[in-house]
Amino acid sequence: MEKIKTFVFSVVVVVVVILGFSQLSVEAKENVEQKKQTYIIHMAKFEMPMSFEDHTHWYDSSLKSVSKSAEMLYTYSNVIHGFSSRLTAKEAQILENRPGILSVLPEVKYELHTTRTPSFLGLDQNANLFPESDSVSEVVVGVLDTGVWPESKSFDDTGFGPIPSSWKGECESGTNFTSSNCNRKLIGARFFSRGYEAALGPVDVTKESRSPRDDDGHGTHTSSTAAGSIVSDASLLGYATGTARGMATRARVAIYKVCWLGGCLSSDILAAIDKAIYDNVNILSLSLGGGMSDYYRDSVAMGAFAAMEKGILVSCSAGNAGPSSYSLSNVAPWITTVGAGTLDRGFPAHVSLGNGQNYSGVSLYRGDSLPGKLLPFIYAGNASNSTSGNLCMTGTLNPEKVSGKIVLCDRGMNPRVQKGYVVKEAGGIGMVLTNTAANGQELVADAHLLPATAVGQKNGDAIKDYLLSNQNATATIFFDGTKLGIEPSPVVAAFSSRGPNSITPEVLKPDMIAPGVNILAGWSGAVGPTGLAADNRRVDFNIISGTSMSCPHVSGLAALLKAAHPDWSPAAIRSALMTTAYTAYKDGKMIKDVATGKPSTPFDHGAGHVDPVSALNPGLVYDLTVEDYLNFLCALNYTAQQMNSLARRNFSCDSSKHYSLNDLNYPSFAVSIQAQMGGTNVVKHTRTVTNVGSPGIYKVSVSTTSESVNISVEPATLTFSQTNEKKSYTVTFSSTSMASNTNAFGRIVWSDGKHSVGSPVAVSWT
Repeated sequence: MEKIKTFVFSVVVVVVVILGFSQLSVEAKENVEQKKQTYIIHMAKFEMPMSFEDHTHWYDSSLKSVSKSAEMLYTYSNVIHGFSSRLTAKEAQILENRPGILSVLPEVKYELHTTRTPSFLGLDQNANLFPESDSVSEVVVGVLDTGVWPESKSFDDTGFGPIPSSWKGECESGTNFTSSNCNRKLIGARFFSRGYEAALGPVDVTKESRSPRDDDGHGTHTSSTAAGSIVSDASLLGYATGTARGMATRARVAIYKVCWLGGCLSSDILAAIDKAIYDNVNILSLSLGGGMSDYYRDSVAMGAFAAMEKGILVSCSAGNAGPSSYSLSNVAPWITTVGAGTLDRGFPAHVSLGNGQNYSGVSLYRGDSLPGKLLPFIYAGNASNSTSGNLCMTGTLNPEKVSGKIVLCDRGMNPRVQKGYVVKEAGGIGMVLTNTAANGQELVADAHLLPATAVGQKNGDAIKDYLLSNQNATATIFFDGTKLGIEPSPVVAAFSSRGPNSITPEVLKPDMIAPGVNILAGWSGAVGPTGLAADNRRVDFNIISGTSMSCPHVSGLAALLKAAHPDWSPAAIRSALMTTAYTAYKDGKMIKDVATGKPSTPFDHGAGHVDPVSALNPGLVYDLTVEDYLNFLCALNYTAQQMNSLARRNFSCDSSKHYSLNDLNYPSFAVSIQAQMGGTNVVKHTRTVTNVGSPGIYKVSVSTTSESVNISVEPATLTFSQTNEKKSYTVTFSSTSMASNTNAFGRIVWSDGKHSVGSPVAVSWT
């Protein structure tokens, strides 16, 4: 009987437990269903019922049909037709099935991709070749970033005439910012926080300004790089002393603050691009990126498509996820995608060891020097009880082992400058920061809070060998200031994201590289040069690195080309920058990849390193129209709904027409060849060039790194008798065998003796 009672009790307990779990799972499911997030809703505006007089009323009615309490965060008129709102997953699903809805996409968070440049690019020596200041001052560069520090000398408007009559923008007021902060240089400043605040709560004005003001520094740096005014005697703590200037010093600047402490949200980014188009900017610069997705789901790609239609060139950073392959951001063919290279300027700081060996590194430290003697030296991994102690993470170092010593820290995980602060807080008096295999020989200088230098992996390994084999190791650090004429330069930065293009391999990305390592530009007065809360120093200029820095270089150069050639399309401007870019040093050797120490490839440098002087007069350009891009989307087999999300119109592909990705009139060639045994594989690409120079006869030359592919061009000669004349040619890629490394690279160059119009080639066997 007792056994029966026990059994019955056990069954009851099990049933109760099961019911309890069931109840919990139901509640959890309900919580998930009730949880709201921001969605971007694309509407087919041409399907608006006749009963509505205004599209916003239709949008609101559609929204209220699934949620009486939901409100529109933004309505979009230029980038897409639609709105953004907070919805539950169930509400979003119901809304997506309603008439007139093209798509309902969840919001995406984007992240920022974080002197001597004008001279390095040849702008100083060739200033007379560029357009007069009056025409450049009609060009407006819009920058989507963390805002602006308007007091920076980089936005001085001395000598500027009236604001262009075409300008419709505004200077919005907010925390620590009023309309009087704008001037004839900084002609517009807006901020976009509705999406951010809906997702993460109100902006904390004790930590950042709810206004266009930049409390981070990144936005001031990128905007002054693109179009900052000329500032003499600029430097960071005495480093890189000289004249600071943007690429287009006479262009106007408009700021669109979309990035906050918690990131940059796609609903805000879309709203900013929407306003920038309305405001009549000429160039848009975005040093940010998010996860990779198809173009009809990518907010930046959608916004950039609408901007392109209005004649606005959109320049974006390629990302800092290199040197891994397929690591690029912002790869849509209507976006100019920019990777990063180095300058010929360095900031050497040497490590001297107790065994008499010296190793070179880099640093921007300015402060009290170390004592003029060798000091105790310890590896962070031996001064910590943590498994990540070697990385000098917060709270991992033992002060008893570190105090009074120089500490060797491994690079990775936490910010480089934070490692130095961790060492300092533990009582260390200096730091050597060594690269690991992930960063190789790439050297990025920082304004450390204590005497410190960063060394490459090879030097780091040698220093570590000495340190681990000597119980009484000693060292010191010497700082050598600023050094010019560093060779070779440029080299492709290891952090610069690489191809192939993961969304459309048939479009070669990045498009080009530009200076992105140790770049001096304007900075925010609200934060120190390291960005750390403990850094109480304040500077007018800062030196930082990233494709965030290379992107605004190209944005500014595009502004110069727009001023010189107002009738050129965004595609023509990009073509001029790409086809005149260089891929070799003066000695003929290929630009190096610092990650490997070997010659870089088009997957690393795209068409090459920008050469703005040559870009002014490229000879020929590869132009593209909106229709060309729509045909490209048809070649991707986009559905009518997907097409309409980008095109914002009732567009359908012609079922009787053959669309080919190989016919997109791009200034580069990404060729995919099917690998098969026996026979010859043939792929054809067609291109059309437009003569933007004087009449001439262009002849083609072809080079390739592999015998596994044969490249032929027909016709081999193009004769132009007048400006704007167009000529087409076909390139045939044939292969009888697969290259051993599955990739081959080459170059196609058209020349009339005055101009060299180059296109990179990347062949992949699949």
